[in-house]
Amino acid sequence: MTDDTLIIAGRAFTSRLIIGTGKYASYAQNAEAARAAGAEMVTVALRRVNLSNPDEDRLTDHVSPDEFTYLPNTAGCYTADEAVRTLRLAREAGGWDLVKLEVLADQKTLYPDMEATLEAAKALVADGFQVMVYCSDDPVYARKLEDAGCCAIMPLGSLIGSGLGIQNPLNIRLIVEQSRVPVIVDAGVGTASDAAVAMEIGCDGVLMNTAIAEAQDPIRMARAMKHAVIAGREAYLAGRMSKKRYADPSSPLAGLI
Repeated sequence: MTDDTLIIAGRAFTSRLIIGTGKYASYAQNAEAARAAGAEMVTVALRRVNLSNPDEDRLTDHVSPDEFTYLPNTAGCYTADEAVRTLRLAREAGGWDLVKLEVLADQKTLYPDMEATLEAAKALVADGFQVMVYCSDDPVYARKLEDAGCCAIMPLGSLIGSGLGIQNPLNIRLIVEQSRVPVIVDAGVGTASDAAVAMEIGCDGVLMNTAIAEAQDPIRMARAMKHAVIAGREAYLAGRMSKKRYADPSSPLAGLI
């Protein structure tokens, strides 16, 4: 593969696959999947993951912050104030300033509340955070979030944990074309072909959790996702052939006997 580094907020990554730290059978399995995926960054739901209680198994004992870049996120937050407060606590606890913002609208769909997301993003950027932001596949709001100072735009492929794949490739492509910061599909990936599609559209990366954690063989699925992201990126960079209405012979017509 050609040298193709992903830059987010001035930090360089060779892997374009980000994985989560929820729903795994154990933290040990989570760590094995992260390595199999070739991931360099993992998202950490601050409200749901044990980082500090020594009396229980801790994520940090298996998925070490010395080996992986931690991306604290605000999973489970439903207001802007709640999200901002959660990430300020994360910075106090671990010194993290590169964060993933998500403000959810309701528990049934886990769809982002875009008005509250934009409000929280502005507050966090003003407070010195580097904000990677989960959002709808709305190009208008994506542009507003970038203008607010977010360092990565993360439109959903489909609903969180649904495994439905990329439901609106047109809008995501529009977001890719207009954005000056990385665009990373976040949510909805179910299998390797979904990840490849996201990369072929031109996205800079893919974030996933359930697709790996709830696979029958999470480690094998992690490897599949690694190769899918690489293949999709290479196909995008190579430039696909144009689609045609009729057949076009592979062999030249000149020189026929």
